[in-house]
Amino acid sequence: QVQLVESGGGLVQPGGSSRLSCAASGITFSAYAMGWYRQAPGKQRELVARINRGLGTIYADSVKGRFTISRDNAKNTVYLQMNSLKPEDTAVYYCNAGGLGSDYWGKGTLVTVSS
Repeated sequence: QVQLVESGGGLVQPGGSSRLSCAASGITFSAYAMGWYRQAPGKQRELVARINRGLGTIYADSVKGRFTISRDNAKNTVYLQMNSLKPEDTAVYYCNAGGLGSDYWGKGTLVTVSS
């Protein structure tokens, strides 16, 4: 059974930092591209950042220079370091694993950026 479990969400002040983690099980983690997506209230889910098997990364323009995605294949975990957070970063953040013809999602973790 495939599981992606996100952690690290919560309330953060504007300008602050937070790190999200996503622990994967039930997949050959190193064979999958891993991504973080987010969905704000009333908006569609959007890609935040993605890291492929070769450690290449892509970022949404809105987070470039502020967010960093990384992965630890030994721990089957992908991370999203978020700095200089803004109120518009408020959303539910979802972990995604894609590859080998499959696509898996976590249940999400809420990040609220507010004073």
